[in-house]
Parts: sequence; C-alpha cells; structure tokens
Amino acid sequence: MNMMIKAYKRKFDVANGRIDLSHGAGGRAMGQLIEGIFHKAFDNDWLRAGNDQSAFSVPGGRMVMTTDGYVVSPPFFPGGNIGTLAVHGTINDIAMAGAVPLYLSASFIIEEGFPLVDLERIADSMGSASREAGVPIITGDTKVVERGKADGVFISTAGIGMVPDGLDLRSDAARPGDAVIISGSIGDHGVAVMSKRENLEFDTDIVSDSAALHGLVADMVAAGGAHIRLMRDPTRGGIAATLNEIASQSRVGFRIDEEAIPMKPEVAAACEFLGLDPLNVANEGKLVAVVAPEGADAVLAAIHTHPLGAEAALIGHVVADDNYFVQMVTSFGGGRIVDWLSGEQLPRIC
Repeated sequence: MNMMIKAYKRKFDVANGRIDLSHGAGGRAMGQLIEGIFHKAFDNDWLRAGNDQSAFSVPGGRMVMTTDGYVVSPPFFPGGNIGTLAVHGTINDIAMAGAVPLYLSASFIIEEGFPLVDLERIADSMGSASREAGVPIITGDTKVVERGKADGVFISTAGIGMVPDGLDLRSDAARPGDAVIISGSIGDHGVAVMSKRENLEFDTDIVSDSAALHGLVADMVAAGGAHIRLMRDPTRGGIAATLNEIASQSRVGFRIDEEAIPMKPEVAAACEFLGLDPLNVANEGKLVAVVAPEGADAVLAAIHTHPLGAEAALIGHVVADDNYFVQMVTSFGGGRIVDWLSGEQLPRIC
C-alpha cells in the first residue's frame, strides 16, 4: 500500500508537468490536479469537505450576486495575473453595490499542454488574494480541452455579498448637480497588460492597479453612505464607457475636467506612444462614485484616508442633458464629447 501511495504522489510533477486530457477526465490525474494545486492554494473547510457544492450561512438582508469570466492575454502581467484579476474583479463587482463580499467560486478551462507550474502560480496567487481580502473561494470546477481549443487558461468566477440595511445604489440614480469622484489614477491596468503583450519597455515600471476595493467602499459608506448615488468600477472601456453607461441609464449628462483626472505621467506617455485614449483604457483597482453634492467632501475625504485612494479626485459633475452626452473640458480650455469606445482598443484585457 505504501508503494502505491508513493507512486500516486510521484506522478504529479508540478515543476516539469503539463496539463493533459487525463487531468479533466474525472480519474486519478484529475484528483491529483485538484488536490495538488487548487485545494492546496485555496485551502478552507468548505473545500476540504470534498463536496460538489458548499453550504454556508449568511446574515439576513439583501444579497447581491455576480458572475464574470477572465480571458486576459498574456495571463501574467506586471502587478498581477489572470488569477488575482479574477478574485479582485469579482469582489469589486459585489462592492459596487456597497455590499460586503462573502464567498467566491472559481471555474477553470485549461488547454492541454498548459504548464502545471504556471497553473500552480495562478492558483497560489488567487488563494493569497482571497485570503488577503477575507473572501474565501469555497467551490469550483475544472475542465481540460484539447490543444488549440482554448488559449492557455480561462477562469470564470461568481461571488455573493450582503448589502447593508438602508443602502440602495442603482445605475439610474444620478441627478444633475451630483459630484463625480474617481478613486485614483486611470489606465494603469490596460497599459501594463499591453506593454507586456507587445514586449514594450519604458523608463519606469507600469504595473496593473488590480486590487480588491471592498475595504475602500466600506469606508465610503461609513462616511457618507446616504449621499452615494451609485458606484462603478471602470474596467473594459475605461471611464469613458462607465460614464456613458451611467448617463444613458440615469438620463443625464456629465461634464468632466480633463485636468482633474489623475493619471501617472508614464501611463500618459505610454498611451500617447501606443495611440490610445486613456479614457478608454481599462482599470482594475479604481472606482467611479456619483455622490450628492452635500456629501461629496465627506466621501472624498474618506477615500483619501484609505491606501487605495490617495490619488482620488473630484473630476466633474452630473448635468441635465436630453442627449445624455459626456462632455469634457480639455486641458487646452476647449471641449469635446467623450463617446463610447468604437471597436476593441485593447483586446483580451481582463
């Protein structure tokens, strides 16, 4: 029996192994993959139970749920990887409702030939990110597809959270006169991924801003929850898409100030070099908040006291506009319409 156990363990060689179809066939190899990588990385009581689902208790009140898929290319980039992105992105979607995230699930589609050491690195980073956020990954699934039927690894996630009593943030709640606040500099994630994809080198490191925002949101809600109309994380399409979407849903317009929008000089330079509009570039650790004018100072002050909000700024206001335009006063004193992104500026960004 001991020889059989040793043989069982010896076959799972993470350092030199690659995914093959047997890892998704439901047999011993699949069990080794799940135990040797995912259970080790995500370790918690729910996963140790070994069920096809996880039962859990939640406090009473309104719940939120989200689901998302991550296909970023390349899967590793400065400041993170597809795994940390999946954890942070799912937590942030929950947090934008003002909710406290509770649990996550993760599903993997892995291409035959994908290095086990890379999969372990992704899983370990997901486990670390979920533990740092205090939001465990309690269930999941793994599928393996033939070589050429995927691109390395894709991750699908879902998450649930609880909304504090009395808080109801809705995308149609923006009103003329409301303040528009962004929690920090824009464009970091998209430029970091693009620089890695294109093997570009800059004088200074540009890293993804990928981060879990629920702690920041909790501080904002505590400081001025009654005045917060809505929050969004400006991921694909950047703040341009986010503001246009809110304008359409709330039937208002926006007037923003280009000079007020925080952006790192190296990101601005990279966008100019690559021919990108930074307003369209994805962010993975920033939020946009629309706040009633009487609460804007308190909310902005709360953001500034959080480590993820040091560069936060009030960048404009909601205006009445039957056309639902997002208008920007440029740094040269002129004006332009900030429209939706046409086409795909940065494919496979998240």
